[in-house]
Amino acid sequence: MRQLTYVGGNKVEWWDVPAPKLQDDRDALVQPLAVTRCDLDLAIVHGRSGLAGPFALGHETAGRIVEIGRAVRNFAPGDLVIVPFQISCGACDRCRRGHTNACTAVPFRSSYGLKPVCGVEYGGGLSDLIRVPFADHMLVRQPSGHALSQTAGLADGATDGFSAVARWLQQRPGADVLVIGGFAQSLAMFAVQAAVARGAGRIVYLDDHAPRLAKAKSLGAEIIEAPTGLAMEPPGLFPIVIDAAATDASMLLAIRSTEPNGICQRMYGDFAETTPVPLRHMYGTGVTLKVSRVNVRAELPDSVAHVAAGHYHPEEVITRRVRFEDAHETIGDPTIRVAFVRDGVA
Repeated sequence: MRQLTYVGGNKVEWWDVPAPKLQDDRDALVQPLAVTRCDLDLAIVHGRSGLAGPFALGHETAGRIVEIGRAVRNFAPGDLVIVPFQISCGACDRCRRGHTNACTAVPFRSSYGLKPVCGVEYGGGLSDLIRVPFADHMLVRQPSGHALSQTAGLADGATDGFSAVARWLQQRPGADVLVIGGFAQSLAMFAVQAAVARGAGRIVYLDDHAPRLAKAKSLGAEIIEAPTGLAMEPPGLFPIVIDAAATDASMLLAIRSTEPNGICQRMYGDFAETTPVPLRHMYGTGVTLKVSRVNVRAELPDSVAHVAAGHYHPEEVITRRVRFEDAHETIGDPTIRVAFVRDGVA
């Protein structure tokens, strides 16, 4: 079968690899029909992530079940589903606590399209077929009446960006939100959408990149054009600040823009081993810094529910749609978000 493979440097190729097979009665095989590009994928294919190839690409997937194991009860061949990018069993102690990003039944950080972070090649969404273990737990049914390209991103980024804001607005209804955009460019847009959907007060988007500023404005944010590199004074103090730029400068700006006893959420860690953090300032103001990989399977149902209810629109963040077969040519496009869709699929 075909598999889009990151070879190394900035080289991406379609490889012919063996098709996956059921390995356990709890498995399912899914044909990816729509895949969206994660912000990390863009860094990978431009050789900026530090992750060594070769490995399969694509981890935001919606598709059709083609085969199930004998123990699968909740799904059948032909069902349309969203496939969370992290592998989790749903039964271990961590999964039961909602920590599906750290399931103990599989190697730590097990994920599709990210072999270097877990050491296991689970395949990628940009392929003809993927194997889904623990299918009854892992798979989430596609909401009726919605396009697969709309929901594929919920497998990772669209859930990550939504939950990062929604959890804090649940604690602080109507609070103002500042989103600092940059590297995690689509996550920032999802955070803006979440702030709108969950009734934030003032929603401000800050960036030094004109196309992202325009997109954020179209999604309902007040925008602030920052100088290159975000070397600036805070634009004010906010109870909730989202740092989606993932640089040393954005970390400093985000924390200094967080009001006393407020929340600063960092959307990525760092590609460097250590990151400067202004602890003295944080201690003096009582800022809480949150940084974590999303628990995507635990948080996915809430995001799907908001999409189904018409409150959340991940498709509005997509800035380019291309044929699935052309992914090798377009996965490195610098636009905010790309959707790879098979012919005849919405």
